[in-house]
Amino acid sequence: MTNLPTAEQPQLQSADHWQLTTERLTIRQLTPADAPFMLALLNSPLWLRFIGDRNVHTLEEAARYIENGAMRSYEQYGFGSYRVSLRDTGEVIGTCGLFRRDTLPDIDLGFAFLPGYEGKGYGYESASAVLAYATNELKLARLTAFCNPENRASTALIEKLGFQFEKRIQYGEKESLLYGKQVAPVSGSIPAVEG
Repeated sequence: MTNLPTAEQPQLQSADHWQLTTERLTIRQLTPADAPFMLALLNSPLWLRFIGDRNVHTLEEAARYIENGAMRSYEQYGFGSYRVSLRDTGEVIGTCGLFRRDTLPDIDLGFAFLPGYEGKGYGYESASAVLAYATNELKLARLTAFCNPENRASTALIEKLGFQFEKRIQYGEKESLLYGKQVAPVSGSIPAVEG
């Protein structure tokens, strides 16, 4: 796992104050103000190919998607999909987070990035930070991750994060590869949480 700065007593606070930071990234909760970014991500070629069309085609639909998805998850579970941005410019480049799905027994780690930001290590950096937070602060003992079998970049990242292939599953209309990981707290490797 990447050597990330430690934090003293990190706590989940309001969306305006809670965030994880890594060497190059800031990770925080999504809000309806992120609708322009979300609209672009949900309609990007790789999202449509590997995840599928969410029928989000306007800023209003993107804001509702955030409210009904990520924000509802924060309220219900204390985690969800997070916005990933570059620390030096503030530019929003993707999402990474934890998901509770009715059809899966365990919480899963997921990520997606805008075109032009793949292959630069941002997925690994953000996923490592969220994984450390899930392990050390949320005290999750097991996580899963799944992806489209044709998405070789995501498969490689999931495996690099230490997940092991378990089985093929049907998720929605698509076949997916399901990976699992038993996790235990890792002292000294949690990302900085600012509040």
